[in-house]
Amino acid sequence: MTDTPPSEIAALSFEAAMGELESIVRRLESGDVSLEESVALYERGHALRAHCEARLAAAQARIEQVSLGADGRPAGTAPFGEG
Repeated sequence: MTDTPPSEIAALSFEAAMGELESIVRRLESGDVSLEESVALYERGHALRAHCEARLAAAQARIEQVSLGADGRPAGTAPFGEG
């Protein structure tokens, strides 16, 4: 786990947050942490998960799908998940 304060989670890239979250999961699954540390790790992991979900939602909102015309050529774009 890194020592990044919770207020700095928003500054993490998706990849950095996911990497830290995976590290937290491994530590919790190992069972080699005290109850107090487990709670702190769980809280940090919860914040990291929320951050990752928000980053994914933002990325999905920016993705556009290409719509094709009758001739099979690109005719325009629409937000992901529409049309």
